[in-house]
Amino acid sequence: MRKVIFAINITIDGYCGHEMGIVDDELHEYFTGLLRDSGVEILGRNTYHLMYPYWHNVAVNQSETKVTNEFARTFDSMPKIVFSTTLKSVEWNNTTLLHSNLREEIMKLKQQPGKNISIGGLNIASQVAEWNLIDEYHFVVHPIIAGKGPRLFESVKNLTLNLVGSKTFRSGVVALHYKK
Repeated sequence: MRKVIFAINITIDGYCGHEMGIVDDELHEYFTGLLRDSGVEILGRNTYHLMYPYWHNVAVNQSETKVTNEFARTFDSMPKIVFSTTLKSVEWNNTTLLHSNLREEIMKLKQQPGKNISIGGLNIASQVAEWNLIDEYHFVVHPIIAGKGPRLFESVKNLTLNLVGSKTFRSGVVALHYKK
């Protein structure tokens, strides 16, 4: 059975907005490794709009550092599924738009052979976590107090995880790897 993996950047005070954070090659290399272990990325509308067209353009133009360009190429080339009740279409290559039941689709994907299923974005991850369908969590903690922004898992109750690994980056960012 395929594993569902959720990875997210988070500040020390628990905010997950993309306005704050340390962005460097070491971090992009870490996330590229996670993507290479995945066969599909699940996104919601907000995360889709956050990622596209920016990462597609970087992948096409190779306009960043070598490591960042590799992240962009990896992300751009992988299959993506966007769940939305309001989007009418998606433009990103390898991307499917679904309006169907998220829980049922995750269950179907878990039963199929292949690499991991990656979850991108807070709303989708919160729903999937509530259903206890996330197998592994990668919390990438930035040494920043943001003071505002979206919070992680405001609706998930009483979930205990087991720490299976950690990595400290030169920037002071710490990646914590948990399994349920």
